[in-house]
Amino acid sequence: MNQDTKTTASGGGSEDKNESAQRIVDFGSTVSRNERGNIYTLTIVGQVEGHQVLPETAKSTKYEHVMPLLASLEQDGEVDGVLLLLNTVGGDIEAGLGIAELIAGMRKPTVSLVLGGGHSIGVPLAVAPKVSMIVPSASMTIHPVRMNGTVIAAPQTFNYFERIQERIVSFVAKNSNISEMKFLNLMLKTGEMAADVGSVIYGEEAVNLGLIDRIGGLSDALDCLYEQISQVRREEEEVLAAAH
Repeated sequence: MNQDTKTTASGGGSEDKNESAQRIVDFGSTVSRNERGNIYTLTIVGQVEGHQVLPETAKSTKYEHVMPLLASLEQDGEVDGVLLLLNTVGGDIEAGLGIAELIAGMRKPTVSLVLGGGHSIGVPLAVAPKVSMIVPSASMTIHPVRMNGTVIAAPQTFNYFERIQERIVSFVAKNSNISEMKFLNLMLKTGEMAADVGSVIYGEEAVNLGLIDRIGGLSDALDCLYEQISQVRREEEEVLAAAH
């Protein structure tokens, strides 16, 4: 019986490892489990792919994968918190903003860590979690709304762009410590980029502006997430104690 038990346990461990490896391949994600809590790590890299399929040579994050995954994580009793690792050049506005709204609406503890870059629509994604962090060497590009393809030169088109921009500015201000006016000024700044309007800000500057909450690395982000998990557990224990 002991031998059978060992064989079963060994087989189960092998299956878990295979499942974890496949999860990394499919979604760029993994789950770490210990006594402090179970953390789901999700990466958003390359371009955020929306309604248009990007070429196979482009590194992308597909919104049709991430959206149901986030909904599943929110309901998963075995996941205590979500760590979001960001290194994105931006991408589809609607898809990126949709993902950001889902993250902001989660009850579970969430932390983002900007690595390399969190550009364009990556900015709302970075500020969406309960706590946002950035490494000192990372950069973030803030610029006005742009669109590829044919654009009709009419007042209605300008108004449409302006309303999309307002949604982004409002979301960022609501989920960070930067004001709408300050963020809009960064978005419309001239003279900083040779071929575009906008701003490029780096780690410490992003924190000083109130866009990102803290400077930190991986261990800092994990500690922050475990602190949130501990707080949730304490609150649950207090509720149970009060009920008895």
